[in-house]
Amino acid sequence: MLAKTARLTESGDFARATKSGLRYTTANFVGYLYLTGLNQPARAGLIISKNTGGSVARHRVARQIRHALQEVYLQLPKGSLFVIRALKNPQKTKSESISSSNGQKTQPIDVADEVKNIVAQTVKKTVQKAQQK
Repeated sequence: MLAKTARLTESGDFARATKSGLRYTTANFVGYLYLTGLNQPARAGLIISKNTGGSVARHRVARQIRHALQEVYLQLPKGSLFVIRALKNPQKTKSESISSSNGQKTQPIDVADEVKNIVAQTVKKTVQKAQQK
């Protein structure tokens, strides 16, 4: 569980991160990272829509994302706002037998690995953007 000071709770912060932040998209998630420039801890929030599934599925996905965020939280820049949006239920995709073009089944989706990748890629994009200035 993230500390209370590490959570996004205000709708204005969510809007700022999703509208003005750097974006990184995968098949199941979108990550947004917005730098506030304030000297305060980074804060993170989740957006899990009903498209993800029923209540049990949404809460399962939210728990998995929160657990993964706890491991990579310190990678977020100081004063940043990070939002992760679940586009669809990764567990549903995981349980379906998906075949690729060569007839082999694809690997199951690991939510933790995907969240870690999103954090790493958004931080990398932020650093690249700062170096361009």
